[in-house]
Amino acid sequence: MKSKLTLLLMCITLVSFAQQKKFNQPLADSLAKWVVVDQIAAKVPEGVYKEWPREKWDKFKDSVFASHQQLLETIFKKYGYPGFDQVGKTGSNNFWLMVQHCDKWPAFQQQVLEAMKPEVLKKNGDAKNFAYLTDRVNLNTGKKQVYGTQMTYNTKLCQAIPRPLADSANVNQRRYQVGLEAIEEYQNQMSEMHFEMNKDVYQKQGITQPKLVPVPAKPAT
Repeated sequence: MKSKLTLLLMCITLVSFAQQKKFNQPLADSLAKWVVVDQIAAKVPEGVYKEWPREKWDKFKDSVFASHQQLLETIFKKYGYPGFDQVGKTGSNNFWLMVQHCDKWPAFQQQVLEAMKPEVLKKNGDAKNFAYLTDRVNLNTGKKQVYGTQMTYNTKLCQAIPRPLADSANVNQRRYQVGLEAIEEYQNQMSEMHFEMNKDVYQKQGITQPKLVPVPAKPAT
């Protein structure tokens, strides 16, 4: 009886090991390399790119996001959503970040989001990233945000404003559940960042600081 129990435990252990995904260092390295270029394209032009005509810059951005989408889709078809176990937290974040910028391919973003959910539930994916991608997919498919992660800007005040948001009265409760700060705090962060990125323009308009909103105290847990 004891030998049978030992054999059963060994079999369960072997199956468990077989089901675990092997860490993929080459994939993690590739994602780290690609995300550097992604961030150049996603941010305001700097360095030599700052001198480029707008048309040339836009063409560069589009080509980066298009080529990365093809690479990401190939990875996704082969490995599914690359979680922490496969590429580490940094690698998984890099994959997600580039998917965020695949706005011209909302169907692909949706597929990644659906595959990401069970990984997040297993603590093998980042819940905050899931919230950001949820909002991105919703807006790209004509729906309202759930978590309020996507902003637009009132340029007369230099103030970030959430894009269309469902059930705004309870948004902070949803944000807290995934580890995000209050939307008001996030809104102020984005307003300050927007001001710094466009400081010269705003100062010419007589605006010396962003318009901030009161931040509520986080409820005790």
